[in-house]
Amino acid sequence: MLRLSAPLLDKVYFPSDLRKLSEIDLPQLADELRTEMIDAVSMTGGHLGAGLGVVELTIALHYIFNTPYDRLIWDVGHQAYPHKILTGRRDRIRTLRQEEGLSGFTKRTESEYDPFGAGHSSTSISAGLGMVIAGKLTQEKRKVISVIGDGAMSAGMAYEAMNNVGALNARLLVILNDNDMSIAPPTGAMSAYLARLVSSPVYRSLREHIKLLSRKWPKFFSDKARQSEEYARVFFTGGTLFEELGFYYIGPIDGHNFNHLLPVLKNVRDWAQGPVLIHVVTCKGKGYPPAESADDKYHGVNRFDVITGKQIKPQSKTPSYTKVFASALIEEAYHDRRIIAITAAMPSGTGLDLFAERFPRRMFDVGIAEQHAITFAAGLASEGLKPFVAIYSTFLQRGYDQIVHDVSIQKLPVRFAIDRAGFVGADGSTHAGSFDTGFLTALPGFVVMAAADNLELMHMVCTAAAYDEGPLSFRYPRGEGIDIDLPQRGEILSIGKGRIVCEGNKVAILSFGTRLYEALAAADELELIGLSTTVADARFAKPLDEELVVRLAHDHEMLITIEEGATNGFGAQVLQFLATRGLLDRGLKIRTLVLPDIYLNHGSQDKVLDRVGLGRSGIVKTVLAAMDREIMTLP
Repeated sequence: MLRLSAPLLDKVYFPSDLRKLSEIDLPQLADELRTEMIDAVSMTGGHLGAGLGVVELTIALHYIFNTPYDRLIWDVGHQAYPHKILTGRRDRIRTLRQEEGLSGFTKRTESEYDPFGAGHSSTSISAGLGMVIAGKLTQEKRKVISVIGDGAMSAGMAYEAMNNVGALNARLLVILNDNDMSIAPPTGAMSAYLARLVSSPVYRSLREHIKLLSRKWPKFFSDKARQSEEYARVFFTGGTLFEELGFYYIGPIDGHNFNHLLPVLKNVRDWAQGPVLIHVVTCKGKGYPPAESADDKYHGVNRFDVITGKQIKPQSKTPSYTKVFASALIEEAYHDRRIIAITAAMPSGTGLDLFAERFPRRMFDVGIAEQHAITFAAGLASEGLKPFVAIYSTFLQRGYDQIVHDVSIQKLPVRFAIDRAGFVGADGSTHAGSFDTGFLTALPGFVVMAAADNLELMHMVCTAAAYDEGPLSFRYPRGEGIDIDLPQRGEILSIGKGRIVCEGNKVAILSFGTRLYEALAAADELELIGLSTTVADARFAKPLDEELVVRLAHDHEMLITIEEGATNGFGAQVLQFLATRGLLDRGLKIRTLVLPDIYLNHGSQDKVLDRVGLGRSGIVKTVLAAMDREIMTLP
């Protein structure tokens, strides 16, 4: 509860203001900061639990270190909302994830206090090492602190970086925020005392002197002395793995207790050399009972009522694409015991938590390890099983090498269910699902599909379950599908065959994915001004329905392709085919509608897509611009 005294948060605009406070004022500031964050996120939605868990840690880091000169790197960025409030952005905190508002992640262009942008996890240690080495080469005396969560520690990149840090003996401070895994829970006063002891200058000085002295001893005795000191320390404090990687381990300590945090951070602030890892144990959702009691600790939330914690969700009877995929996969799994589901730390986000309820032994969450997930799936496929890797488009990029070498070259039938494909809305550029069509169609033998609606998604799940000739993918966007009746089970599609949805004779619109219904709406408008329009659903970017493309090119004056992806995707496949066949020489007007060649910032999905020309009005404008002479002759 807040104490009855003047608000401290109103006096803190930047960390320099924070450092003017007394240490005894910091708990009150933490209460106020937590209240401010809860109120802000209740209005905007976003990531709540992770930020609530690091309120004290955020204050302590900015209090002890000289940010922004000292570099503070937040891994992923989910937990950075308190950091944003304390670094000059409190007045904009209620614009989080809104168009033209603050990003939900750290962002270099947003503030000098964000030295490294983060949307994907497990990058903070690598980036921190780069900054340490840069400071050494440029003779800057700044400190570098990387804050990484226990979940992010499941990614191989974190250990690759730590191995390199240890080998270079770099002066990097890593804070391991343990809010779920509980590697070694703190044991109260004794744990805090030991953490202060092993981080103190006296202990470190004594340790170094003993090291120097031991070099004069016979090797056998010096080795035994070193091992005894290490074994004694890790016996009481843990951290053997980190010590083996070259880090000086301190902890675990209570991440909500300033009496534990501040002395340790002060001790390591002026550490002369070598990497240090401080193991901090926190409670995700700390200080807000609805978040603390939730299974996911309110990781990502919609707007909510602060008093009850009840989230305000739009009422709709139409299931999300994610839920349609999960239901369809469950149905297929009843018919085929070889179907296996795999996720990389996103069971609820991909809908595979529902699959796990029905088939717990056939669903695997491998942690934040996309590369491993894909090669793991390849191993399953090599033994005749049918793995479905459900993964967000933006995270699939992290496993591209494994897709090429371990799946595609070996022609293994791994099925990729690509969620959040296209523009993702509030998560912005770091989570853009723009590139999967382009990088997958580049691979020989890959089947690449996109669902136009929820029924088509069911068909594609069924098709993927039946297809055994090589790797296959199907993409679908974030959000709800079209309100149509769905059958119990999908149907198997003919590989490489699209469909005509409505037929005309002057303009042809060939859609790949969920822009189909905007294309149909545009066709209705074009019909009103005398431009008879065919609309087709390509279904496949690879193999391309060449017969359909030839027909559309021959029978119409203009052909438009439309997709929710980058410039090298479906439209590029169509252009390549038409050029190879010489069909561009006959005067066909062709336009490719794609996402612009920029990283789009966060905003409303519908509004942004309409603004960049992928809505009904954008299609109509493209046709009118290309057909201007013909339009002028219309009665």
